[in-house]
Amino acid sequence: MEERMERQRQEVLAWLESHPPQVPVSCTLCPRRCGADRTRGQGFCTGGSQIKAARAMLHQWEEPCISGTRGSGAVFFSGCGLQCCFCQNYPISTQGYGKEISCRRLGEILLELQDQGAHNINLVTAGHYLPWVRQVLTAIKPLLHIPVVYNCGGYESLEGLRQLEGLVDIYLPDLKFRDRALARRYCGREDYFSVASQAILEMFRQTGPAQFGPDGLLKRGIIIRHLVLPGGYKDSMAVMEWIASHLPAQEILVSVMSQFYPTQGCKNYRELCRRVSTFEYGRILKRMEELGLDQGYTQERTSAAQEYTPDFSLQGLD
Repeated sequence: MEERMERQRQEVLAWLESHPPQVPVSCTLCPRRCGADRTRGQGFCTGGSQIKAARAMLHQWEEPCISGTRGSGAVFFSGCGLQCCFCQNYPISTQGYGKEISCRRLGEILLELQDQGAHNINLVTAGHYLPWVRQVLTAIKPLLHIPVVYNCGGYESLEGLRQLEGLVDIYLPDLKFRDRALARRYCGREDYFSVASQAILEMFRQTGPAQFGPDGLLKRGIIIRHLVLPGGYKDSMAVMEWIASHLPAQEILVSVMSQFYPTQGCKNYRELCRRVSTFEYGRILKRMEELGLDQGYTQERTSAAQEYTPDFSLQGLD
């Protein structure tokens, strides 16, 4: 049995090596549609002609139903089509730090994480590498016995998400802003909410209601994350109100995070040069309770610290 499985594994990896995906020559992978020729250079996202990643690891700091006791098998991809000024992963999202890897190597990494005991495969900000990721997932999905998590900023195209149907078991999107002015100020995309809200509805269509295993871990479903920003609690409450009015509260999970801390990109935004107050976070939690969004996660104020951000050291990529 083990010999047959190893043979199948090597056949799949060899297929990935001999079937590289088509690199976009006028990139429209994310809703920015920057039109970059990625065979010759980088897109707005800093992505080029190959996958670039910054770390692969058993990640302990996701929601409890994702990290469990052994950790989530996370691959942190370099670059981002959104690039929020307050991003806590700015060395990889904005500065493009990382290492180029092949589709074969990505497939090996995902299987290695499974072998290490990961509760799931966690693809962190992978949308700008969609053709590569889809190729890898299509090939190795029969070899995986754990769920695949698609962890993203919410700014995803419907066309791209539909290509992932059947390959992704759990969606873990952000819903960052409802206010167009805030989205324009902090990520340069005033269409953020209109795009992300439709993307989240599509994600829920694909997964349906949250499903848990006997171990309490999420096997299928959607967790909508929202990071509370300093001075932004009214917009945060508007985000919660949209969720409550467009999705069945008892079939989804909502994770409201207080972990914001000022990063390098916040220095030109005076209002972001502080942490979220207890009052601000408390107002949002109260509104969630009023809306019936009590099936999910909140954070302790001590989570607003840099030590909870992974050290991007290219670990697990070689």
